[in-house]
Amino acid sequence: MAGGELTHFDRKGKARMVDVSAKEDTLREAVARAEIAMRPETLNIIETGGISKGDVLGVARVAGIMAAKEAGRLIPMAHPLNLTGVSVDFRLQSPDRVLIEARVRTTGKTGVEMEALTAAGVAALTVYDMCKSIDRGMVISSIRLVEKSGGKSGTYRREGEEPWEG
Repeated sequence: MAGGELTHFDRKGKARMVDVSAKEDTLREAVARAEIAMRPETLNIIETGGISKGDVLGVARVAGIMAAKEAGRLIPMAHPLNLTGVSVDFRLQSPDRVLIEARVRTTGKTGVEMEALTAAGVAALTVYDMCKSIDRGMVISSIRLVEKSGGKSGTYRREGEEPWEG
């Protein structure tokens, strides 16, 4: 297996939360992305603000930010973290999809990959929830870590992923 051992299990195979108390505090950042495909008419309605529930992407942004803050409660072996920054951004990709990017930062002893992945996933779920009355066939896909930095393992960048500009 690339990257070494599964750290959330002890030598006897029992689940555990990794003890990070001896690690150095460093600046840590992670970026995750997700996609949600839909009918072209649904994307047009999101773009023009025609959903009766309100601003779809605005609500999804807030949901993603809130989700990042809750990752330590949702994922059993994730540490509760004091996040210093969370942003969730969207790109409308014509004709039929919304691209989502979540960026999370902290200064601490463990990374924020799970927080970024949770933010991207919940933002996508929120788009689905906001639009399901007009398009139940939407598909959420490609929830993935794009990059992470900080800590002993250093920097990771997924091949083929281009940075988003402003």
